[in-house]
Amino acid sequence: MTVDLTTTDLQEFTQDWLEWYRGQEERLAAPHGFLAITGLHWLDERPQRFPDAPGAWWTDADGVAVALDEGEELVVAGETVRGEHRFGVLPERGGVDAVWGDAVIEVAKRGGNDIVRPRHPDAPLRTAFAGTPAYAPDPRWVVQGRYTAFDAPRPTTVGAAVEGLEHVYDAPGRVEFELDGQSLALTAFPGRGPGGLMVLFTDATSGVTTYAANRSLTLPAPDADGTVVLDFNRATNLPCAYTDLATCPLPPAENRLPVSVEAGQKIPRERGGAA
Repeated sequence: MTVDLTTTDLQEFTQDWLEWYRGQEERLAAPHGFLAITGLHWLDERPQRFPDAPGAWWTDADGVAVALDEGEELVVAGETVRGEHRFGVLPERGGVDAVWGDAVIEVAKRGGNDIVRPRHPDAPLRTAFAGTPAYAPDPRWVVQGRYTAFDAPRPTTVGAAVEGLEHVYDAPGRVEFELDGQSLALTAFPGRGPGGLMVLFTDATSGVTTYAANRSLTLPAPDADGTVVLDFNRATNLPCAYTDLATCPLPPAENRLPVSVEAGQKIPRERGGAA
């Protein structure tokens, strides 16, 4: 059901949303945020050199490694490294940032693959960024749902923005709610903080006014009785909405909502979205 906000101070509601929106934009456009990525390099056992990172990179049974040329260095965990350096075996969705001058070289594992993803503050996508279009915040898009935990987390395989790549999440449960008079449900994935949840979804606006592939919504930890609030005003684009150098997950098939969620972030200007 829609949360009753008739007594809410709309000015305060709007101000809270603006603060959230500005925070999203600041993180996205930070000097080493996703808009600063200049390459997505897939590693294998052959040492490879890339134009936007120092050294030769490879991965093997012992994890990711780099061989730096004379005069080259990286700063890893506060320590300067030269010559050959091993990052070790990285966990899925984990990674290490290595500082190279004013750039950061992200070393990570995505979909079972080790990658190097340099981030340069002067990347054209970042320097030209003019903000993300979004719907005006509206309390009608704040709805109350009910979270039901599965008997055990369900391994859920989803596609990715990169063709052929897959992500696997342990879905802890699902959230049921009503929107525009329809009973709907979303499979939830683990989110930030203890008990927090994250849902990936598309809806009838996807590919029209919002990004076609996905949007995400962060949910607070449900109450003891399963009550949880979904504020679709805070539906967020994933990095793949802005750049092809991202490996973002796609929503599971059951998270394709048949209604129009005219709330949250719209198609970025970088993908042809209007202000």
